[in-house]
Amino acid sequence: MQALTRPLARQVAARTVNRTASYSQSSTALVQRTTPLPPAKAKRRHTRNFASSRYDDGSARSAVINVLNNIASKREVQQYLAQFTSVSSQQFAVIKVGGAILTDYIDQLCASLRNLNQMGLFPVIIHGAGPQLNRLLEEAGVEPKYQEGIRITDGKTLGIARKLFLEENLKVVEALESWGVRARPITSGVLMADYKDKETFQFVGEVNQVNVGSIKAAIADGYIPVLTCMAESEDGQVLNVNADKAAAELARALVPLKIVYLSEKGGIHDKETGKLVEAINLDEEYDEYMKKPWVIHGTRSKIRDIKTLLDDLPRSSSVAIIHPESLERELFTHSGAGTLIRRGTKLHQASSLADFEAVSPAMLKKALVRNREGLDSAAVVDRYLDKLGSSSFRAYFDENMEALAIVLPPTSGSPTQLAHLSTLTMTRSAWLSNIADNVFQSLKRDFSKLAWTVKQDDENLTWFSEKADGSIAKKGEVLFWYGIESPEEVRELMSEFVQHGRQMFGDVNLESQLHRAAAAAERIRAGANTLIGNRPVAQQQQARAFSTSARPATAAFSVQQRRGYATTNPNPPLGIKNSEKDYPSKVALIGARGYTGQALIDLLNRHPNMDLCHVSSRELAGKKLKGYTKKDITYENLSPDDVRRMAERKEIDCWVMALPNGVCKPCVDALNDSGHKEALVIDLSADYRFDSAWTYGLPELVQRSKIASATRISNPGCYATAAQLGIAPLLPYLAPSPGHPTVFGVSGYSGAGTKPSPKNDVENLTNNLIPYSLTDHIHEREISAQLGTEVAFIPHVAVWFAGIHHTISLPLAQQMASRDVRNLYQDRYHGERLVTIRGESPSVKTIAGKHGVEIGGFAVHSGGKRVVVNVTIDNLLKGAATQCLQNMNLALGYAEYEGIPEDK
Repeated sequence: MQALTRPLARQVAARTVNRTASYSQSSTALVQRTTPLPPAKAKRRHTRNFASSRYDDGSARSAVINVLNNIASKREVQQYLAQFTSVSSQQFAVIKVGGAILTDYIDQLCASLRNLNQMGLFPVIIHGAGPQLNRLLEEAGVEPKYQEGIRITDGKTLGIARKLFLEENLKVVEALESWGVRARPITSGVLMADYKDKETFQFVGEVNQVNVGSIKAAIADGYIPVLTCMAESEDGQVLNVNADKAAAELARALVPLKIVYLSEKGGIHDKETGKLVEAINLDEEYDEYMKKPWVIHGTRSKIRDIKTLLDDLPRSSSVAIIHPESLERELFTHSGAGTLIRRGTKLHQASSLADFEAVSPAMLKKALVRNREGLDSAAVVDRYLDKLGSSSFRAYFDENMEALAIVLPPTSGSPTQLAHLSTLTMTRSAWLSNIADNVFQSLKRDFSKLAWTVKQDDENLTWFSEKADGSIAKKGEVLFWYGIESPEEVRELMSEFVQHGRQMFGDVNLESQLHRAAAAAERIRAGANTLIGNRPVAQQQQARAFSTSARPATAAFSVQQRRGYATTNPNPPLGIKNSEKDYPSKVALIGARGYTGQALIDLLNRHPNMDLCHVSSRELAGKKLKGYTKKDITYENLSPDDVRRMAERKEIDCWVMALPNGVCKPCVDALNDSGHKEALVIDLSADYRFDSAWTYGLPELVQRSKIASATRISNPGCYATAAQLGIAPLLPYLAPSPGHPTVFGVSGYSGAGTKPSPKNDVENLTNNLIPYSLTDHIHEREISAQLGTEVAFIPHVAVWFAGIHHTISLPLAQQMASRDVRNLYQDRYHGERLVTIRGESPSVKTIAGKHGVEIGGFAVHSGGKRVVVNVTIDNLLKGAATQCLQNMNLALGYAEYEGIPEDK
C-alpha cells in the first residue's frame, strides 16, 4: 500500500513522539555544535565573518538533513527539499510570527530558522507584537479602544506601537544572528496602505500595495528578511496594520509555496471534541465550519480571512497554523503539524465500476498498478476488478486519478462493523499537493471503523501510524486500525492477523495480491530449483523481504495501541486552546455591592482582557469603586431601561448579574428585547438554573464547547458546585433507589450575604452551628436536577467567613475499595486545574482564598457498599466569582484559566 499525504487524524504513535522528542533535542544540539555562539537570550549582538564562517556548508546541510530524517523518511525530506528549491527563494515561505512567540518561543524559532537556512532556504518573516503593545499601553495609562475587534489607533498609541515594533524587529534580527543566521530588518517601504475609515479607526491602515524589491535584495545578499506589520500611506504616514492581514497581503504578492502562521496554541481546536482540527478543505467544508457553534470570535474571522487569501492564490497554496516547535515537521513531512487549511480538491465517489465514468478504464487500471508493476500485475488488477464488479465497495478519487482509495464496507450482520481499506494509491504530486488528505478525511467521515495493512519496511510507516488508533506487526507486515473501542474486538482482530497475516482479508486485498504476484515473478526469475542449503534462492529472498523491519525485531510480533479504553476525563479543559481574541471585552457588573461582586471585581482587575466599564449598585451609586486599578469607575444605579439603551448601542460585550434571587429578570428581559443577541449574560443567582434556554456553567461537568458557544449562562450555586463535583464520578456506581447520596454541608457566614441576619451574625454563630432549610433547599433541587438522581442536602452555617465543607455519604451498588474510588476521581478530573484530589480529608481552614475545589477522604464502610467523600470550596471564588470568570473566558474566547491565579 502506498503512502498518503497529510493525515486527517494525527494521533501520534508513541514511537513517533519519541522520534520527535529526540529530534527536538538533536536539533538544538546541532545548532549549538555548529554555532560557537551563546543563545539569543544573551541579549547582545554577535558579529562574525560570514564569508569564513560558512566553513562547510555541505557538511552543515548534511547534518541538518540527518536531523530531519529523525522526524520524516529520507524520501519525504528529499521530495519537499526539491520542491522548495525549485522556486525562487522568496517564494519558499511566508511565516507570520505572533508577539507571544517572540516572548516565549524565540529560541525554538531561531533554531528552526537556522536549520532551514543551512539548507539554502530563505523564509520571509513578518511579526506582530500585540501582547507587548497591550502591556506598554497599560503602563502608559492609555485605555485600549476597539471597534469590530480592531484596535483604534490614536496618535499616542501609534507612537508607542511604532517604537515597540522597531525594538521587537531588532530583537528578532539580533536573536537570529546570535544563532548564526544572517537576518536583515525591513521596517519600511514594503507595505503601502490606505486609511481604514480614518474617522473611526484613526491611524489604522489596509494594505493596498506590496513592494517586494527590498525582500528580494535581502535574500539575494544571503539574508532572511524580517518585516514588521507597520505600513505607510502615500504621504508617508505610518499606519498600524493587523499582522494576519499584513501576512496575507505579503503572501498575495510573493505567492509562496508555504504560508505559516505560528501560534502558541499549535492550531485550531474543535471545542466539542477538544481535539486538534488537522485539516480544513475550504471547497467542501467552509460552509459547514461556519455553521459550527464553536466557530466564533477569532476562529471565525481567521478561517474567513484565510479563505479570502487562498481564493486569490494557486490551488496548490495552503496555510498552516502550527506551534513554533513544529516548523520543520510541517515543512518536511507528509503528516505535517497543527492545522492545514487549503482549498482542497474535489473528490468523486464510486460504488460500482460504472460510476468511474469520469475516468477511462485504462486510467483506472494504471492507477491501481501504479509503481507496483510486475510480470503479472496487469492480470492481477484485471482479476481484482472482476471481483470488485460483484462486490459492495466505495471508491474515492480525484479527476486526474492522482489519488485512489477503495474501501470494502463491513458485511451485513458483521458484529464489528469494520470496513477494510482494500487499496490506496497516489502519485508523488498527490503527496505534495495534499490531495490524499481529502481522501482520508472522507474515509474518516464515512467509516467509523477501518483497518488496513502495509509492509513493515514501508518508508512511510510512521505516517500510517499517525492515522491509526492501534497497530500490530508480524513477519514484515503491519495491520493498522482506527475506531475500535472494545478490547474484545481488538483482541479478535489481532488474533486473526497473527494467524493469517494480510490474507485475513481474502482476495479482495489488492496489495496482498500484487505482492504475492511480485514474489512469484521473483521466484520464476531466480529459478525455483536453484538451492542454497536446503531452500530455494527465491524462498530465501522472499523471507528476507518480509522480515525487513522499520525498528529492531525484538519479538515475533509487536503491538501499538494508542487509544486507552478507560475514559479518564471525557471533558478535558480547553485551556489555551480556547484563546481566540487578543483584544479586551467590555464588562458591566449589575449588583456589585455583595461579597461575590467584590471578589469578581478583584479578578477582573487581574485579567489582561476584561475591561470593566460599568458597576451598578443602588446603595453605592455615586461612590468611587475601590479595588479596581485599571481606571476610575463610579458606581451607578442602572435601571432596566438604561440596560436596554446600552445594549442597543452594543456598548457591552458581557453583562454579569450579581443580584439576589428573583431580582434580575427585568434587566435580562431588557437585554433580550434590545436585539444585541451576541452579548453574553451570566447570572449568578438561581433564577435561570432550571431554564433549558440557558446553559448551566459548571465547566468540569458540562461540555465546555456548549459553554463556549453560549450567550446565556447560569452560574451554579456554591453548595451545588462542590456537591456535584463530589458525587459525579460515582454516579454509575450508585445503589438504586430508595438509597441516594446525602450531603451534609457547612458554610462560612459570607454565604448568607451582606444583609444582616442571624446566619451572618458572628456573635450568634460563635460556638454554634446553625442548620437551615433542612429539606427542599434550592441547592438540593439544583444538585438533583443536574446529576439526574435524587440527592438529599442539609445545609448549615458556621462562624468562619469563607469556605464550605461537605461530607457526602454515597450508597454503592457493588463493593468497592477506597483505592478504587480515589482512582475514579483522579481519572475523572485528570488535567483539571481547579480540582484537587487528596487521599486525606480536605480542611475548610485551608480552602479559604483558593480558587479550586479539594476532594478527599474516600472512606469505605466495612461492608464495602458505602463511601464517604469530603469536599471543600471557597463559596465566593470557585463557588461564585472564579467560576463566573471561568465561564466568561470560555464564552468570550479567552484561555479558560486566564486571570485566575494558581493555588499554592
